[in-house]
Amino acid sequence: MNAPQKHIALTAITAPAISRHDGWTIERQSIFLRTLSASHSVAEAARAAGMSRQSAYALRARLKGEPFDLAWHAALRCRFDALAEAALERALHGVEVPHYYKGELVGTSRRFDERLTVALLAMRASFGPPHRPTYHPAAGYRADDFGALLERVEHGPETWKEQMQQEEEEYFAEVAELDEEQEGEEPYGDQADGSR
Repeated sequence: MNAPQKHIALTAITAPAISRHDGWTIERQSIFLRTLSASHSVAEAARAAGMSRQSAYALRARLKGEPFDLAWHAALRCRFDALAEAALERALHGVEVPHYYKGELVGTSRRFDERLTVALLAMRASFGPPHRPTYHPAAGYRADDFGALLERVEHGPETWKEQMQQEEEEYFAEVAELDEEQEGEEPYGDQADGSR
């Protein structure tokens, strides 16, 4: 499924406006995810949403593998790419180290430490969500597709299961409608002459 189809499909599936017992409304989830993507700080994002850090982790644990969890992964991945770029820059160009003699700057040198860069880049793949089968709705989203996942959290059902149930109900309603249309038709066209 490509991105335009994904967004078109989401317009038909809307999240119900329910008062949640845990306080994590769709609006708060959206604020949290947007702030997390900008700050890379769970505590700061939870504060911005008016919730606690612990409740954010509890919501994520409860919705493991659901759109909120995948958007959380994508938000962290957005910032991880910037970190990886900075680490790569340090590996390629080193860090300037000043040298002092009797309190006076006498020169600088470059120090290269590639271990951190190698470790960060090796860990990058571990920050993604679990692999989903291609028929699963989550398969249409890349691990770093933050915008689309945020839209899904804001405008779609809370869980993939709810989305699949809605899509299944829509499918069976269409099939029933087609069956009703076909019941009124002759099975083989006009059979006035008695032939098939």
